[in-house]
Amino acid sequence: MEVPRLDRALSSPSSPCEEVIKNLSLEAIQLCDRDGNKSQDSGIAEMEELPVPHNIKISNITCDSFKISWEMDSKSKDRITHYFIDLNKKENKNSNKFKHKDVPTKLVAKAVPLPMTVRGHWFLSPRTEYTVAVQTASKQVDGDYVVSEWSEIIEFCTADYSKVHLTQLLEKAEVIAGRMLKFSVFYRNQHKEYFDYIREHHGNAMQPSVKDNSGSHGSPISGKLEGIFFSCSTEFNTGKPPQDSPYGRYRFEIAAEKLFNPNTNLYFGDFYCMYTAYHYVILVIAPEGSPGDEFCKQRLPQLNSKDNKFLTCTEEDGVLVYHHAQDVILEIIYTDPVDLSLGTVAEITGHQLMSLSTANAKKDPSCKTCNISVGR
Repeated sequence: MEVPRLDRALSSPSSPCEEVIKNLSLEAIQLCDRDGNKSQDSGIAEMEELPVPHNIKISNITCDSFKISWEMDSKSKDRITHYFIDLNKKENKNSNKFKHKDVPTKLVAKAVPLPMTVRGHWFLSPRTEYTVAVQTASKQVDGDYVVSEWSEIIEFCTADYSKVHLTQLLEKAEVIAGRMLKFSVFYRNQHKEYFDYIREHHGNAMQPSVKDNSGSHGSPISGKLEGIFFSCSTEFNTGKPPQDSPYGRYRFEIAAEKLFNPNTNLYFGDFYCMYTAYHYVILVIAPEGSPGDEFCKQRLPQLNSKDNKFLTCTEEDGVLVYHHAQDVILEIIYTDPVDLSLGTVAEITGHQLMSLSTANAKKDPSCKTCNISVGR
């Protein structure tokens, strides 16, 4: 049975022993703080003895929900009518300064069987650390509450996007991908020192490195997947790679068939923008059966290499032919080492456009084109 989201205020029980919080709200009320202090106009009566929640357990964590349960002494347990849940985002000095200001969330829930599910994309973000504490409360006939002391404070972290969420992003990206253009090479721009270092210290082979935190905050590949970034975009009028790049004046070019062929798998990784009109799609190419392939199979939607809206490899008259989407900027991650001898390194004639770099770029959380309703 489908369970309505809490931002619709009501939900249905998923089993006899657990129930989604009912009548959950972000009412503008002033509850006791975690030290038991009350404001004069809080509407909460003098504290009487109610059982204090302890041994709090957080489980079934997703990118925008979690289940919470706790233990309580049986004394006065039958007087409990509500639970107060104090949910706060853990302080992080590296948090995205462009996101909306985070407000401490006080959740009011009717006393239902535990565990209960807390769900809401409007106050839970993926891959984010939170603290949570709980009070029990008894609502009086005059509307005031008698409350217990706060429980201990528990910390937890929400999860990454699941395949279901990434499929929603994929479908949004397909809408704007545009027509397909033919291409023949993948390329990677870096500074001359990078390629010199590869030759001297890595036996001429570019090594995968951990992807940075650019793109969607909930992307399961950020900070986890190891790979090498490539591009494949071409200029409309020439059909060749552009001569400008934000990443360096030296370019490694490799025939497309060396990286993308029937022995590799293709995965959708992310869809985002950086407060600009153009959008980026991250795709992952992994040799079949490789560690990168196993990582992606568990976390990312797999694409049909011959038939998708972003990057295709088809055979025509015994020759592999390649096409890329015109209206999105593709960022390709290849998950295995790549030897420089498989391609060529040469200096480009254009400019290094640093403003186009996506290194650790943060996604625009307000863009309706590339966001889904499960946090940013």
